[in-house]
Order: sequence, then C-alpha cells, then structure tokens
Amino acid sequence: MAHALALLPLASLVQGVIEDSLGADPVAALTHATGDWALRLLLLGLALTPLRRLTGQAWPIRFRRLVGLYAFFYAFLHLAVFLVLDLGGYWTQIFEDIVKRPYITVGFAAWMLLVPLAFTSTRGWMRRLGRRWAQLHRLVYAVGVLAVLHFLWLVKSDLREPLVYAAILAVLLGARLWWRLRRPPGQAPARGA
Repeated sequence: MAHALALLPLASLVQGVIEDSLGADPVAALTHATGDWALRLLLLGLALTPLRRLTGQAWPIRFRRLVGLYAFFYAFLHLAVFLVLDLGGYWTQIFEDIVKRPYITVGFAAWMLLVPLAFTSTRGWMRRLGRRWAQLHRLVYAVGVLAVLHFLWLVKSDLREPLVYAAILAVLLGARLWWRLRRPPGQAPARGA
C-alpha cells in the first residue's frame, strides 16, 4: 500500500504524458512535479521521527527508509528530466548552470548529499558503518535546507508555496533542536532522532 501511494504521483505524470495533458510546457510541468514530490517526501520522512515522539508509537519509523528512498527517487527523476528533457542532452551545460545559477547550485548540492544517504540506507550499511551511519544520515537536515532554498530561489514571484515548505521544515528541525536542548547532559539521543 505504501509503495502504491508513493508511486501514485509518478502514475499521474505518466498518464499526463500519454494523454498530453501537462499543459503548454510539459517539460516544465514534469520538472516541477518531480521536484515538488521529492521535497514533499523529504519533509514527510523528516516528520516521521517527531510523529513517533509525539504519539509514542513506533510505526512511523518503519516507513522512514521507504519514504526517504522515494524522496531520492523523485529527486533523481527531477534531475533526469532537467538533464535529458530540459537541457536536451547538452549535459556539459549543467556545470555552467551550476556555476551561474544559485538555485541550481543548491539543488544539485542537495541531490549530491542524497546519493550517499540512499546508497547506505540498507541494514548491511547500517551494520558496517555503526554509529557513523547515524552521523552520515544527519545530512538529511542539510538536504532539507538546501531543497527548500532551491525552491525559494527558483520561484520568481509567488513565494507562498516555498514559504509553506520552509515553515514546515523550520517546525520539524525546531522540534529536533528543542528535544536535543531539553535532553539531560550525558543522555544519548532517542533512537531515530
């Protein structure tokens, strides 16, 4: 069921391509939709630990890896649509765009930080890396900040939607900081924090 829900946006996009219903600029529609879903799933993944803490239930954590991998999947699609369809195969132009356009710089940085997180998301990597696994996966906080910044800098006029995402991220990161500051000295952080 969780996989079906996570793939529903992709199915909707594929249907839009088949039916030619993505509007006047289908490449822009695909780029924006895949980016939106990458960011939404990233924020959902970040919301699962606070949800566990608030409810006292363990079930949200069982979905964290799945949600994180789907966030990476949509971020991968977002970058692939940009490289293949928007740049039309002129991949060397990406390096020029990374240098010239700050929103592409931070978006690409966010994607690059997601790669090791997706690669090391298995139980085997958790065992191999031990405590360093949790340290590595704290990069997701930086990814969240960079992804929201990417969206904020991309939007030219109506900032309402990216500001909503920024507010959600601020609440999620603020809750973590609050719990960390309230933890007695010497006490280990709660698992999944």
